[in-house]
Amino acid sequence: MRAKVVKTLGFVAMGGLLIAPVQAQSGFTSAYTDLDLAQCLVLEADDFGASWSCPGYKGFPLMVEEGDLRFSLSYGFDPDENSAGFQTLPPFNRLGEKLEWRLSNALGRWFPIATIVRYHTAHPETGEDFGQVLVVTQIQEGNSCHIAYVDARANANANELARQAADKAGDFDCATDEVEIIGAFEAY
Repeated sequence: MRAKVVKTLGFVAMGGLLIAPVQAQSGFTSAYTDLDLAQCLVLEADDFGASWSCPGYKGFPLMVEEGDLRFSLSYGFDPDENSAGFQTLPPFNRLGEKLEWRLSNALGRWFPIATIVRYHTAHPETGEDFGQVLVVTQIQEGNSCHIAYVDARANANANELARQAADKAGDFDCATDEVEIIGAFEAY
């Protein structure tokens, strides 16, 4: 009897080992790319702004636009069709140096579903650096847009809050839903 119990427990334990990697593979993970405009291809530039094509995660298309001292990011092979347009924060801003890509393995391969980028915002009166906002953007064909803002200075766990918001990407309707402000917010 004891041998049967040990044998059964062995199969149960092995079954748990076989299930664990599958569960780990079906979740989310992050990958990082540099956001260095000097490494990007200038698409357009004039006195009022500029746009760049930049390297994204494993060649995933990324377009950076600047206008009126504010930045916006667009994704995909047809950014005009895929995104909600030029989305940015109200104050003058600049982008952080890294882009965090949130990847899902729901389709059996790691694919970007969202990004998190740090926007450095200017003080409205002095123009000096004032706030830091983690902007979470959903990447979905025909439905890419900002889905959440997290004040990086007001929340000790800002990166984790942004990742949790990014992992909900796909459930957001850019045409009708409002961007969620997560945690304390004092950025601008």
